[in-house]
Amino acid sequence: MTTFRHDKRHADEIRRFRIRKNFAPGATGSVLVETGCTRVICAVMVEDSVPRWMREQKVSGGWLTAEYSMLPYSTQDRKPRDISKGKLDGRSQEIQRLIGRSMRAVVDLEKLGARTLWIDCDVLQADGGTRTAAITGAYVALELAFLRLMKAKKLKENPIREAVAAVSVGIVNGHPVLDLDYIEDKDASVDMNVVMTASGRFIEIQGSGEESTFSEKEMEQMLALARKGVGDLIAAQKKYLK
Repeated sequence: MTTFRHDKRHADEIRRFRIRKNFAPGATGSVLVETGCTRVICAVMVEDSVPRWMREQKVSGGWLTAEYSMLPYSTQDRKPRDISKGKLDGRSQEIQRLIGRSMRAVVDLEKLGARTLWIDCDVLQADGGTRTAAITGAYVALELAFLRLMKAKKLKENPIREAVAAVSVGIVNGHPVLDLDYIEDKDASVDMNVVMTASGRFIEIQGSGEESTFSEKEMEQMLALARKGVGDLIAAQKKYLK
């Protein structure tokens, strides 16, 4: 692999990945996840109740949902808070739904009992890949929350079926590359986000050409990169959870 990328990474190399556990002491489980210069706080809080629609429809088990926001100083130009606009912007809404779907795909909601888990993902610094970093960090925060609930005898067993992580891939200057930062993302002809489980199953693939198209072969190359990147991230998750 040649090092044609601006930060000297190989095409199949993720950015430096780090996690600080228990970053928010008031949360049941929390992490600060750093992917290159992207930094996201992921925190899990537990409510001993379920949404009204579950009670009305007599749905058993618990629920898990997510909220996502970019803090005003996370980008070079100040990003106004959603509350100042009176509504959640479309991008934030789409991302928090993606985080929620990704976590629910690997959690046995029946084993939660009548509880709601809130996952708050707040971007401190954005340099590309904030949604994928939020998903990767949210999984670790969930594991920490469940370990705490089991230790307190509130859960008999861990409801998580398997690990999950997410990574971006794309085509930059004609080359498929893994884990795009902002400089690469803004110039990419194709941009894709891939969410996968530890067993290699896909949860979601979001991809599009930016005023461009891509071939089946390029799609296969990007998915191969994503598989490697998710494998690297899940290995790192396991290391930090130990």
